[in-house]
Amino acid sequence: MHIAFAASECVPFSKTGGLADVIGALPPALAQLGHKVTVYLPRYKQTRLDNPRKVISSITVPFDDRYRFCSVLDGGVRAGVQLYFIDYPPYFDREALYGTPLGDYHDNAERFALFSRAVLESAKILGVPDLFHCHDWQTALVPILLKTLYDQDPAFANVPCVFTIHNQGYQGLFPSEILPLLMLPWDLFTMSKLEFYGKVNFLKGAITMADYITTVSRRYSQEIQTAEYGFGLEGVLRARSGTVTGIVNGVDYGEWSPENDRHIAASYSAEDLSGKGRCKQDLLKEFGLALDTQLPVVGMISRFVAQKGFDLVQQVADRMVRADFITVVLGTGEPEYEEMFQRLNKRYPQKFGVKIAYDDALAHKIEAGSDMFLMPSHYEPCGMNQIYSLRYGTVPVVRATGGLDDTVEQFDPQTLKGTGFKFKEYSGEALLETLQAALKVYRDQNIWPALMRNGMAQDYSWPNSAREYVKVYERARQLRQQPAVSN
Repeated sequence: MHIAFAASECVPFSKTGGLADVIGALPPALAQLGHKVTVYLPRYKQTRLDNPRKVISSITVPFDDRYRFCSVLDGGVRAGVQLYFIDYPPYFDREALYGTPLGDYHDNAERFALFSRAVLESAKILGVPDLFHCHDWQTALVPILLKTLYDQDPAFANVPCVFTIHNQGYQGLFPSEILPLLMLPWDLFTMSKLEFYGKVNFLKGAITMADYITTVSRRYSQEIQTAEYGFGLEGVLRARSGTVTGIVNGVDYGEWSPENDRHIAASYSAEDLSGKGRCKQDLLKEFGLALDTQLPVVGMISRFVAQKGFDLVQQVADRMVRADFITVVLGTGEPEYEEMFQRLNKRYPQKFGVKIAYDDALAHKIEAGSDMFLMPSHYEPCGMNQIYSLRYGTVPVVRATGGLDDTVEQFDPQTLKGTGFKFKEYSGEALLETLQAALKVYRDQNIWPALMRNGMAQDYSWPNSAREYVKVYERARQLRQQPAVSN
C-alpha cells in the first residue's frame, strides 16, 4: 500500500509537540512493514535540508485575490520514507511554526490552505497514493478538498483519507470570510460541514469528510465524544462514531530505554536494577539536592499549563513539600506556574528541584533517576512520559484520563499486578491521596521492585501501533470501494 502523510511538523525538521514525534516515527514503522510511505511537510525557516533539489518548480494555488506559486523540494529517503517539502517562503520562512507569544499568525488559514492544496497537486505529479493520512487542523483541508473541489478529479477516485486528531483543543477557527479567499464554496458554511458558531472550523470539516478518524488513544477517542472533552465537537464525532477509533502512540525504545540511554549515569534493566540507584544520585546532584537516596524522588516533565493538571499541584503544593519525598520538575509554560515552582524551589531548596527550560538530556536523567513520575492531567490525548517511565521502572502516578488511563494499570499489592497508580476525581486531594498510596507501597521494598518490573515488561513499540493503523487504512479503503461494489 502507498500511504501519503500530510502534517505540519516532524522531527528532526520541525517540532512544537508530540505530533512531530509521531510523524517522525510512524512512517518508518509502516515502511518496515513493507508499505511505500511518502511524507509531505512545509519547509520552515528551521528546516535543515542537505542539498535540497526542486522536484516540482512551480505549483499554482488559486486564492481569491491572486495566485500563489510554491515549489516542492526533495528531502530524500530517511528510514525507508520519501520526504517532500512544500516551499513558499512568504508563508513558512518565519521565526515560529504557528505564531508568536502574542498569538497565532493572522494568515494561518491561508498558510495551511496553500500547503493542503500543494500536497494534492504534488501527489498527482509525484505519485498518487492509495490513501492519505492527515494530522490535526493544519491539514484538515485535504479531506475537505477531496470531498468537494477535487471530488470529480479522476486522479483521486476512490482514494480515501484517514484523519488523526492529536488534540481536539486546537481546531483551526477562522472568520467566515476566509472561505472566498481560499476559493472554497459557500455551501460548506453549514452546520453539517464547516460552520461553528458563526466561524469556519477546519477540524470540524475534516471530521465530517474524512473516511476514517483516529485519535492517539482508545480512551481519548471516547472522551472527545462527551461534552467535557469535546470542545463543542462532541456531537459531530458521535455522528461519525462508527468510523472513530483510538490507537496509542508508540515510542522509540532505541532512544528511550535504560539499557542503552547515552544521557544517564548508569545503564540498567529489569534483570539488573542496580544502575537505577546511581541514576538517582546523579539526578539529585544535577538539581543541587541533598544526596539522600532513601527518600523517593517524584519527577515531572511537562508544559506548565492547566491542561496538564498544574492547577491541582497548585492546590496541594505546600503539603507536597512536607511529605516524605523529593520533587524534581522540568519544563516551561504559563508564568503563574513557572513562578509557583520557582517559589517552591526557593522556600524548600532540598525538597523541590526546578529547572525552567526545555532540556532533552535532563529529561532522560529524570526518567531514569526518579522513583515515580507524576502526570495529573485534566485531559491527555495520549501522553508519552508515562510510557517512557514504565520502561525506566519509574512508576507512573496519573489521572485516569485519555492515554494515561489506557497505558497505566492500577497496581494491586495483593496480586502484585498492575503498573502504576491512578485517580479519577479531578482534585488536589485525589492527587495527594494517590501519591500517599504510592509512597506506602514504595516503603515495602519487597513489593516495589515487582511493580517496577511490571512496567518495564510493557511493550509500546511503534511496530505494534503501525499494525493497528494498517487495519484502519484497510477499513477506510473498503469504505470507499463499497459503493462501487454495490453497483
